[in-house]
Amino acid sequence: MKLDIQNISKHYTKDKFGLKDFSLTIENGILGLLGPNGAGKSTLMKMIATISKPTDGTIALDGHNIVKNPDYIRQFLGYLPQDFGVYDNLNAYEFLNYIAAMKGVGGPNLKPRIENLLEGVNLIEAAKLPIGTYSGGMKQRVGIAQALLNDPKVLIFDEPTVGLDPEERMRFRNLISDLAENCVVILSSHIVSDIETIADEVAIMKSGQLLTKGSQASVIQLAEGKVYEAMLSSDELSSFKERHLVVNTIRQKDGIRTRYMSDQPQPGAIPSAASLEDAYLYLTQSKR
Repeated sequence: MKLDIQNISKHYTKDKFGLKDFSLTIENGILGLLGPNGAGKSTLMKMIATISKPTDGTIALDGHNIVKNPDYIRQFLGYLPQDFGVYDNLNAYEFLNYIAAMKGVGGPNLKPRIENLLEGVNLIEAAKLPIGTYSGGMKQRVGIAQALLNDPKVLIFDEPTVGLDPEERMRFRNLISDLAENCVVILSSHIVSDIETIADEVAIMKSGQLLTKGSQASVIQLAEGKVYEAMLSSDELSSFKERHLVVNTIRQKDGIRTRYMSDQPQPGAIPSAASLEDAYLYLTQSKR
């Protein structure tokens, strides 16, 4: 499938906008969507999910304009919003059956599908307990299961790993990786490592605009030659941060090992291979 987003904007007032002249093409596979708070990630996802309409521009799925005909994508869509809500008095089986009815999913295969999904998100043992007794991470896993109920071809996950422990994040990545060959998957996360371990392509946004989109290797290449390490004293570090974008620091016996980004490295700086996190910080935070 092919999702084609062309020159969309979302204006709230004359001077306030969520997206501005945004274009992006997404095909089968996993697109990792990165950006700071307020970048417009959730606004974009709500438009693709037909919850919100763009002020300008078009969104098409396989040539069908889903702004004018939202029902076309809804039959193929699985969506987990950032503010996903549940009915606390229902158990997981009851809730998923309810969502299935809302989506028009039924038939003899529904029960085994719900069983498989609950097993996939590791909720079988708790499936008969009221969802109100679940932890935040467990509720998030119910949300992941409901997004997959209708065997979707377009999957949208807005911060899906919030509240999940490392083991459950790994389980989620494996589950989505198995689906991605025949689906368009859009995954937004603040956890760069989640994107790094799963995404076929990465798009980085800031202030409602697209900064870059491409394979992980091509995005990382934007930061190559700009990442360095240096040993600093505690006294040096404060003033150093004012001049450079510091990625992280590690305290050692002989000083503070400082990883930073710069177009003009300090004398004695040691070059370091760039990562996806480096590229993300370089594009969104550095004063280039």
